[in-house]
Amino acid sequence: MARGYWISRIDVTDAAAYQKYVDGTAAAFEKYGARPLVRGGRAQALEGPMRARNVVLEFDSVEQAVACYNSPEYQRAAAHRAGAAIAEIVVVEGVA
Repeated sequence: MARGYWISRIDVTDAAAYQKYVDGTAAAFEKYGARPLVRGGRAQALEGPMRARNVVLEFDSVEQAVACYNSPEYQRAAAHRAGAAIAEIVVVEGVA
C-alpha cells in the first residue's frame, strides 16, 4: 500500500495563535502515526508563489492522513489556525 503525504504551505499572520495550533496538533499526529519529514526549514521558490513555511508529514496511507485531518483532535487544533495563518493543505498518495 502506498503511503500518504500531507503537504502544508503556510504564511503565519499571528505567531501566538499559530503556536496554539502547533501545540494542539501533537495528539492527532501521534494518534494517526504522522511522521514529520519537513517542518519549516530553508526553502526557495523555483516557480509559482512561495509560502513562508512548508510542512510534509508521512502517514501509512492516504486514508490515514485524511482521517487525521478530519479527526476531532486535529479539528480542535485547527480552530486556532483560523485567522492566525493562511494555509493550503493537500494529501497526496506516494509511489507504491
